[in-house]
Amino acid sequence: MSKTARRAPFLSVLRELTQCYQAFERYSAAHIQTLKLTPPQFDVIATLGNTQGMTFRELGERTLITKGTLTGVVDRLEAKGIVSRESCPEDGRATIVRLTRQGDKIFDRAFPAHISHLREAFGQVCEQELAVLEQGLSSLRKALSAAADNKKENQ
Repeated sequence: MSKTARRAPFLSVLRELTQCYQAFERYSAAHIQTLKLTPPQFDVIATLGNTQGMTFRELGERTLITKGTLTGVVDRLEAKGIVSRESCPEDGRATIVRLTRQGDKIFDRAFPAHISHLREAFGQVCEQELAVLEQGLSSLRKALSAAADNKKENQ
C-alpha cells in the first residue's frame, strides 16, 4: 500500500463506521435473539409491519438481506405462519409477502420492545450529536451513491 493510501483521511472514518456498525449489530442481535428471532427474520417482520405487504423486490430493497438469503428467510417465516405469499394482481410474475395475523402480533410485540432496547444505547448520545451524525451519514451515503452511479455510467 502506498504512503498516500495509508494517509487517506477517510480511512479513519471508514474504520470507525465499520466498528460502529459491528457494535450496533452485536447490541441489536443480542436483543433480537431474546425475541426468539434471527436478525434477518426481525428485519423482514419490522419492514413488513404496518404495511399491506411488499413484493420480494421491494422487500429486498428495504432490508439488509441479500436476494438469495431473503428467499430462505421468507420460506422459514412462512413455514412458521408468520408471513404469507400471494400473487401480485398487477404483475403475475411478482409475489407479495405479507404478515399474517400471527406475524402482526409478533410485530406489535417485538418492534416496540426492540425500539426501547435501542433507545437505551442511543439515549446515551445527545440529540444534537445524533442530528450531526445523521447529517454526516446522509452526506456520506449520497456521495457513495453518486460515485457508484458515475461508475455505472462510465462502464
